[in-house]
Amino acid sequence: MTTSIPTANAAFLIDAGGTIAAWNNACEKLLGFTANAAIGQPLGMLLIGTLPEDSEERWRGLAENHGRTNTVVLRHAGGGTVNAELALSPQIGLDGVTRVWVAAIDNVHDETTPESVLVGRTPLAAVIDFLPGTVYALNRDGRFVLWNRNHERVTEMAPEEMGAASALELFDLQTRPRIAESIRRVFEHGEEVTIEADVISRSGREIPMLLCGARVNCNGGQYLFGMGIDITARRRQERMLRLRERALHAADNGIVITGIDGRDCPIEYVNPAFERITGYSAIEVIGRDSRFMAAPDMDMNEHFQVDEAIAKRQPVNVVFRNLRKNGELFWNDLSITPVQDERGSVTHFIGVIMDVTASKQRTAHLEHEVNHDPLTGLANRNLLWDRLEQALHMAQRQKSLIGILLIDLNNFKNINDTFGHEAGDVVLKVVARRLLASVRDSDTVARLSGDEFVLVLVNQPSLRYTLRMIARLRRGLTQPVTFMHREIEVGASLGVAVYPHDGLTAADLVRSADVAMYHAKATGRNEIYFFSNEMKSATEARELLDTGMSHAVERGELFMLYQPCIDARSGKVTCFEALLRWRHPEQGVLLPSSFLAEAEENGRIVEFGAWVLDQACAFLRDLKHLGVNDVPVTVNISAREYGQQDFVSNIVSRLKAYGLAPESLQIELREETLIRNPGQVRELAVRLRQLGLTLSIDEFGHGMTDLGFLRELSVGQLKLSKEAVHAITDELDADGSTMARTLIDIGHNLRMPVIGEAVETNAQRDFLTMHGCEALQGLLLSEPITLDAARDMVRDRMPA
Repeated sequence: MTTSIPTANAAFLIDAGGTIAAWNNACEKLLGFTANAAIGQPLGMLLIGTLPEDSEERWRGLAENHGRTNTVVLRHAGGGTVNAELALSPQIGLDGVTRVWVAAIDNVHDETTPESVLVGRTPLAAVIDFLPGTVYALNRDGRFVLWNRNHERVTEMAPEEMGAASALELFDLQTRPRIAESIRRVFEHGEEVTIEADVISRSGREIPMLLCGARVNCNGGQYLFGMGIDITARRRQERMLRLRERALHAADNGIVITGIDGRDCPIEYVNPAFERITGYSAIEVIGRDSRFMAAPDMDMNEHFQVDEAIAKRQPVNVVFRNLRKNGELFWNDLSITPVQDERGSVTHFIGVIMDVTASKQRTAHLEHEVNHDPLTGLANRNLLWDRLEQALHMAQRQKSLIGILLIDLNNFKNINDTFGHEAGDVVLKVVARRLLASVRDSDTVARLSGDEFVLVLVNQPSLRYTLRMIARLRRGLTQPVTFMHREIEVGASLGVAVYPHDGLTAADLVRSADVAMYHAKATGRNEIYFFSNEMKSATEARELLDTGMSHAVERGELFMLYQPCIDARSGKVTCFEALLRWRHPEQGVLLPSSFLAEAEENGRIVEFGAWVLDQACAFLRDLKHLGVNDVPVTVNISAREYGQQDFVSNIVSRLKAYGLAPESLQIELREETLIRNPGQVRELAVRLRQLGLTLSIDEFGHGMTDLGFLRELSVGQLKLSKEAVHAITDELDADGSTMARTLIDIGHNLRMPVIGEAVETNAQRDFLTMHGCEALQGLLLSEPITLDAARDMVRDRMPA
């Protein structure tokens, strides 16, 4: 390796051990040491403040800091000192090992050297690391020849990587053409360029940068010297500004920003909602005082509040009338907020406009809607309680009576189902008018819910007077309602409570009237019941029963019995009827008549029915395991049960779960339920028939079923009503047997098997057998038996 030492400047060579290996004339002139005196000496000999023993350590520190300029004080041979800058550059051999260092002495100065000269002599490499942002220099090939530490930090590149990198490699493919064009313009045209672009670091992180550069002539060559500033914070701020601007534009309320010019507030910005509300475009209002839309001679107090708030630079909220561009008045809910600058001075106002015209116009209407039923126009629940409280206060002062009537229309659901909901609405309106016509203006008629009405009869002088008013009400309620040229029979059950006898508070009185109405409704007729303590006891008992039912299934209090149906000729068991029982913890075993009506009323019947269906299917599975597949089980269901949308699908899922054939299960309906909702029953019958299940009709002859409807349903069997069977006497030809014989004939004419149930005497059994009943059921043949007894009965009658 050969190295030439420049003679124009002071420079010398140092070997790898820190010993001076060569010394030029410029060094001799500058420091006074001859080449013979300097060569072979450690570098520390030249450095003031370095002891001989520290010379090696000082050398290592300078070598490690190569590439940087070091400010040093050098020793002069004459005993003086020289202030200078010392830079070390390694000379690497072909084998890649540094064997010699070039030490260059520059910027020599003393105490008389001007400060501007000293600063001007500072090498660029010593300054760029302290500049904010990135500093770099590119050659014409676009490669980095100089850079600072910030540049390394942003790009996440080591110095050796940076020296081999091209500027274009720091950008994505879409940005590179733009960067290349900017570099070309700098070198070819000498332009100063500024560009925003995302620099991609080694790890893939994108840093938005503002980059600028210009061409610089340096030592006979041209380079692009540039700087970069991280604009991440500025980008974030710009995004927030754009978001706020979009929010202003998207707001439903009108927004106005005004400046302050003396007493005026000229508009500087309005959003699209302002244009929509007022009819004015932004161009038409910019620069005008914001109060130009005020309706003249209206809402003067509110306008004064606005003027005063603006003068005092205070916020204000008012509601007044303004004029749209077309001259139309509108109610404006205006909120004004002052905006301060960084010195705390109010420079702008922000106004938020809400068009509340429709709200103002609806106020009176809404007040009526809040307190009145929309269908009938009667007082609603809110107004009822308010009127009742007022009546109680007055009655307390005047020592007078108040009558509370709770009216429930009978069979209103049937009216909706039979004639349609439009007819039901007409009935409710007519009843409302009749109730209003039957009372005084001081009384209150309210619609509580659905088909329930409440009357508050104030200032009742006596119970006799109240009774006369109730009689007048009842006459109006019993008259039919005409709808579409058809008359709809209307009836109602009335419950009456009287203040102060039946309660002292509004809630107690309405509750007492409800209890009385419940008892009236239980009769099934258009009855009027006055509240009594006996009713209260009955109601409490009913509530206690309801509470017990809510836990009956989970506590295992329900159990099943099975009553066999016997073939009238062979005496074999043809089927079983599943019968529910409740082992009440306090009242003992309860028959269905003691609780099923209440279960139907409160909805527990659905839960009970599902449990019964599971038990029946489990019993059928036991029979199947015994080899018995021709003895079905009949399950009674109510209208509430088959009214559930998933009723049939639940049957299908249970049959699959228990591995049962459809014909093993029979579904039984009471005849009286058929006329409640014929359409629903028809749909149920079709679906059961499609699944292969038998539909059985219980209490045949008890109601007034259309025989054509029975044929349409494809009923599988008919069970005679208990009344018809019990009417059979010992005299076979007696008149009491006529009904049973007629019903049997009707069933056979319809080609449907007839079963005589509730058979309790030999005469009944013989009569029914003689007149062709296919099967019999009743206590004479077998009382309801347990599951085990039912299995034994079938097993005993199986052929050996």
